[in-house]
Amino acid sequence: MFSTLSEKLESAFRKFKNKGKLSEADVREGMREVKQALFEADVNFKVVNEFVKTVTERAVGAEVLESLLPAQHIIKIVNEELTALMGGENSKLQLSNRPPTVVIMAGLQGAGKTTHVGKLAGMYKKQGRRPLLVACDIYRPAAVDQLRVLGEKIDCPVFFLEDTSPVKITKAALAHAEKHGHDMVFIDTAGRLHVDGEMMEEIIAIKKQCDPTEILFVVDAMTGQDAVNSAKAFDEALDITGVILTKLDSDTRGGAALAIRHVTGKPIKFIGTGEKLDAIEPFHPDRMASRILGMGDMLSLIEKAEAAFDDKKAEEMEQKLRKQSFNFSDYLDMFEQLKSMGSLQDVMAMMGGQVAALKDAQVDERQIERCKAIILSMTMREREKPDLLNASRKRRIAAGSGVHVSEVNRLIKQVEQMGKMMKQVSGMTGLKGVMVNKQLKKMGIRR
Repeated sequence: MFSTLSEKLESAFRKFKNKGKLSEADVREGMREVKQALFEADVNFKVVNEFVKTVTERAVGAEVLESLLPAQHIIKIVNEELTALMGGENSKLQLSNRPPTVVIMAGLQGAGKTTHVGKLAGMYKKQGRRPLLVACDIYRPAAVDQLRVLGEKIDCPVFFLEDTSPVKITKAALAHAEKHGHDMVFIDTAGRLHVDGEMMEEIIAIKKQCDPTEILFVVDAMTGQDAVNSAKAFDEALDITGVILTKLDSDTRGGAALAIRHVTGKPIKFIGTGEKLDAIEPFHPDRMASRILGMGDMLSLIEKAEAAFDDKKAEEMEQKLRKQSFNFSDYLDMFEQLKSMGSLQDVMAMMGGQVAALKDAQVDERQIERCKAIILSMTMREREKPDLLNASRKRRIAAGSGVHVSEVNRLIKQVEQMGKMMKQVSGMTGLKGVMVNKQLKKMGIRR
């Protein structure tokens, strides 16, 4: 996400960095490029002008121009203003003091509304909540069936009534939730291809019926300024409480993410980052600003690692490393858990710095699959005791996995090197994400 915008901003900042001292004329010339980059990202015209004006006023101050590293000061200012533009800090979903917490999901057709009902419910179910999904889209063919399939995947019940109105479905769903102890209710409303009066009247009626804790507007980030305009229309009719920005895994220009908060005054609460049901994240403006500026997002990466790596397995792995018994089974477990964190390109982009520059490198994930095939062609005893792998066993494993013996030898060497490296890392920080967090806190970085 934001790859084009990041490249354009990096190009503008490069001109600052190439000069030891900056004049006011240098700053204004660089900010013209920043302005052009934001326009090309489809950011609202007024938002761009206000943003550039604010940054320029701060950047031409004596503190910046007379400093030893003026370029770093300007990047810091842009980072701070981008963060402020997107809301300043993470805005959490409000939970009702008197359950259930009722969340209405609204939006245009095709934005991913029904899918994100499932994603949100799945997220909160993992946190120990008991969500109920309510199917109030009675117009789109297969909308109810889609929600039922999602409910089965996340093991959450779906409430629906035949031959009645969405308002009556909502009323009955709330009674059902109270009777069966559901502490969260997610209402999937109907979408349209465009904003219309009939659609708004129906959602307003649903709102009056259930007195929701949250009204979340689900919007496709790829629609750029149109996303901001539709969010504004929904906000005027419903007084939305927040936004879910979807399809941020695509080649989106990013204009909606940068402008929606400024135009509507309502925070982006979550972002959809892929098709899988766990591909949803709380929106952190400061972290997103860092990503856009190519600084990475280590805190989000750590959170992904904590979610992906099982605590018990991590402890077992740490004990194995201390005893120098890292083997192919452990290597296979690492593959599976890394895979659950997303693509390797995404992980590298979140690391920032020089590593982030490799995000556009073509990572051959087929090579990883070949390594898995080699390991799966071994017996359990061979996986646990790599020393057993003599020449004849290697030939058998190569034939079973469809590779050359040289690839088997290469993998054996990789596992040996990984074991040595992981032992060193384990000695410093442990394998669990909580240990990494302690190290970050010692460095003054707090979550």
